[in-house]
Amino acid sequence: MKFDLEKLNQLTHNTLPGHLGIRIVASSEGELHAEMDIAQHHLAPNSYLHAGSVVTLADTACGFGCIANLPEGAQNFTTIELKSNHLGTAREGTIAVVAKMFHGGRTTQVWDATVTNKANGKTIALFRCTQMILYPKG
Repeated sequence: MKFDLEKLNQLTHNTLPGHLGIRIVASSEGELHAEMDIAQHHLAPNSYLHAGSVVTLADTACGFGCIANLPEGAQNFTTIELKSNHLGTAREGTIAVVAKMFHGGRTTQVWDATVTNKANGKTIALFRCTQMILYPKG
């Protein structure tokens, strides 16, 4: 699968990222870019972007980056830790994320992501997650 954008985007069908409208827009060695157009269902009751929507975008980008950069022989991954710092918000438009591999080991990967308001480039959140790499049993 590596960096096939069509295949990566097909993985979102009938899942939370697909429901939220997350699109993978670029993927390369150790990096992945995604976007999400803000809709009413992305907002919290206070009319600001829900933190869960932002975390889902960042986590999806890091997870898909992991999928596209699995080590030889690896089958899949699972997230074992995540953290986010929310620095801003948006009520409309598109938010974008750039996820970059910080560590790419045989048993774990660590990814950092920055979520921004696409219109003005302002940072909305900083995100880091650790993924455990899964191999076939046997």
